[in-house]
Amino acid sequence: MNWILLIIGGLFEVGFAACLGKVKETSGLEARLWFGGFLICLTISMFLLIKASKTLPIGTAYAVWTGIGAVGTVLIGIFYFNEPATFWRVFFLLTLIGSIVGLKFISS
Repeated sequence: MNWILLIIGGLFEVGFAACLGKVKETSGLEARLWFGGFLICLTISMFLLIKASKTLPIGTAYAVWTGIGAVGTVLIGIFYFNEPATFWRVFFLLTLIGSIVGLKFISS
């Protein structure tokens, strides 16, 4: 169950990073609404990380949480913010995913 909470927390981390990207692109009320989304996603993400780390090793939990956030944020950047999907960027993204999966499998 705590792995599920951790994954959901990582997805909310992607959400807060995406909201920051939208804050940067907008102004006025729209920027404030995106900033509100950032704060909500940040709060939920941190709460779920804290909850999951009560039974999971903190080093593994934090690495998986940030890894999900990093991978998701790069994918959002590529597909939503039109950032480049170069060979090396995709290569290192895949090595990051492999590392996250490896950490999950070696954790008790």
